[in-house]
Amino acid sequence: MPDVAPVANRHDDNHDLMNHPPNAPKNDAPRVCICLLPCIQCSMDIPWLSSLQGRLIVSCQALAHEPLHSSEIMARMARAAQEGGAAGIRANGPEDIRAIKAVVDLPVIGLFKDGSDGVFITPTRSHVDGLIAAGADMIAMDGTGRPRPNGESLADLITTAHAGNIPVMADISTVEEGLAAVAHGAEVVATTLSGYTEYSLQQEDPDFGLITRLNEALAIPVFAEGRISTPAHARRALDAGAFAVVVGGAITRPQQITRTFVEGLS
Repeated sequence: MPDVAPVANRHDDNHDLMNHPPNAPKNDAPRVCICLLPCIQCSMDIPWLSSLQGRLIVSCQALAHEPLHSSEIMARMARAAQEGGAAGIRANGPEDIRAIKAVVDLPVIGLFKDGSDGVFITPTRSHVDGLIAAGADMIAMDGTGRPRPNGESLADLITTAHAGNIPVMADISTVEEGLAAVAHGAEVVATTLSGYTEYSLQQEDPDFGLITRLNEALAIPVFAEGRISTPAHARRALDAGAFAVVVGGAITRPQQITRTFVEGLS
């Protein structure tokens, strides 16, 4: 991992005077900041990002081998999530994203899973291009330093997303990966991969400690994601410093929900 200092220490308290004049005009596109690294102020220039603060994003995904695999079903799941009060949706693949955006008016964080080993969450620039074309409002990608297909790098993928005027969520598993992702230009980091890389903390509960450490080290939003299975988990994630909380299987995978009841009866 590159030796990157915590972002908070790389920003002067008065940087707003240069980078964010109080009367500067705003537009609907993320701006490129002249700060050394992305900062919370710059991230908040994404017009809809503030609507997610302290709220729930529902991950509506069903893989090819799962019973609910269908873009139409995922769109209906997203509608149900919106009716329940979700502030945003996380969705997999161009087809699902297009179907979801046709029926909800929430921000959609898009990713593109390809395979199941190593780096498989939006692994290449081609996948990024597909998500841009589908209309994703933000692109989530593997933010670890593991090898990617075609010799591409995280920086390559972030640059591709930014060229399409789309901000990036880096899915990471350690503080060091979060720091590196921010250095490459990610606007948001998420704890998605904690416990899913061999070198990160392995446990059944969410990694609340990582949320806190990231929040202390970074000046951009930290999204809590991964093994958040109860409202109490979600509340604790916010208390640990998360900007917002992403919940998937505990809401949108009935086979997983059923299993918890079955196991509870045994």
